[in-house]
Amino acid sequence: MSIYVNIHRTHRSYTEGLERIPVEGRTVGECLEALIRKYPGLRKSLFDQNDGLRKHFEIYVNAESAYPDELKKPVRSGDEIHVT
Repeated sequence: MSIYVNIHRTHRSYTEGLERIPVEGRTVGECLEALIRKYPGLRKSLFDQNDGLRKHFEIYVNAESAYPDELKKPVRSGDEIHVT
């Protein structure tokens, strides 16, 4: 089973209009990297020049904030990641 990344409507132009995308990974960061491999245009939108998550984004895993260290947050099969 996959982890699902839910894309905010302002970024769906990068994902061909898809709202929910299945990915594989053990952490939020790995899942976002898998997402970017599928949709490379998202990289500049989500990450800064140092490959850190841009400050204006919030990450939730199963409706709970992943802050702090969002990219290191562990995830399991069936989890939902929301990028807002």
